[in-house]
Amino acid sequence: MVTLGASGREVTVSAGDYEARIVTVGAGLAGLTHRGHDLVVPHRVDELPPGYLGKVLIPWPNRVAGGAYSWGGTSYHLPVDEPAFGTALHGFVAFQEWDIVEADASWVLLRTLIPARYSYPWTLVATARYSLDAGTGLDVELSATSIGSGTAPFGMGFHPYLTAGGARADEMELTSPAGLAHEADEHMIPATAHPAGDLGLDFRSPRLIGSTSIDHCFTELPVGTWTVTLRSPASGVGVSLSSDVRWLQVYSADDIDRVGVAVEPMTCPPDAFNSGTDVVALEPGATHTLSARIAVSLASN
Repeated sequence: MVTLGASGREVTVSAGDYEARIVTVGAGLAGLTHRGHDLVVPHRVDELPPGYLGKVLIPWPNRVAGGAYSWGGTSYHLPVDEPAFGTALHGFVAFQEWDIVEADASWVLLRTLIPARYSYPWTLVATARYSLDAGTGLDVELSATSIGSGTAPFGMGFHPYLTAGGARADEMELTSPAGLAHEADEHMIPATAHPAGDLGLDFRSPRLIGSTSIDHCFTELPVGTWTVTLRSPASGVGVSLSSDVRWLQVYSADDIDRVGVAVEPMTCPPDAFNSGTDVVALEPGATHTLSARIAVSLASN
């Protein structure tokens, strides 16, 4: 079923006890349920979602300090769309309309063109595929291909807010394998890496988030696939996100009433266009991909 609203068109897909809603503005994940329990913080197709709920982040995730960077000996200036911190935030496509290329009962494929512009003179085609499986949950595959000339600086991320059956951040236990957390400066740019425990952010054993405020970039993740889990002790319902990228942003949604926890896999850290850390040099014709999976995690598992 396809409906139309302020967040574009909405496509509903299902498999077994799972149902997902995807909107075409930002290729956003607008809802995911299992047996009627919310696994991500939802929003309606007729509203502008706060806090980048469920958005795809391309061609960079997180922030670029001052909106300024250099590449190949040339300086560029991105629009500063986060004036509170003076940064360029989350790429170009989060509020851009995407085309529905194909859809079936359990999956949908979306695509958008990222045209060259003065602040980023490279042309990309991005795709987002959401696929539900009754046993394994929601697989998300994001990719971008350079179709222009020249080598482009590139990174990508995904911005779902997880919730265990509608529980708020304070009410959930968090388990994350990340060993290092980055303390940010006044512009929310990572400044210093610390053992996560030094900042009170070691969640390698599950513990209640409570009043802890989190808006940090994490690394020292296991090689290969890793999993972050949130669980509601009250209901026993849990939700997990798995990926294999090296960087993770976790945000306790303080600016939107702590309605859930953003668990954001990223191919590079914040301000990577300036630090150069894990920036992909995307050659003409090359494709880069990020994969993630969101699934229910029941107490008996």
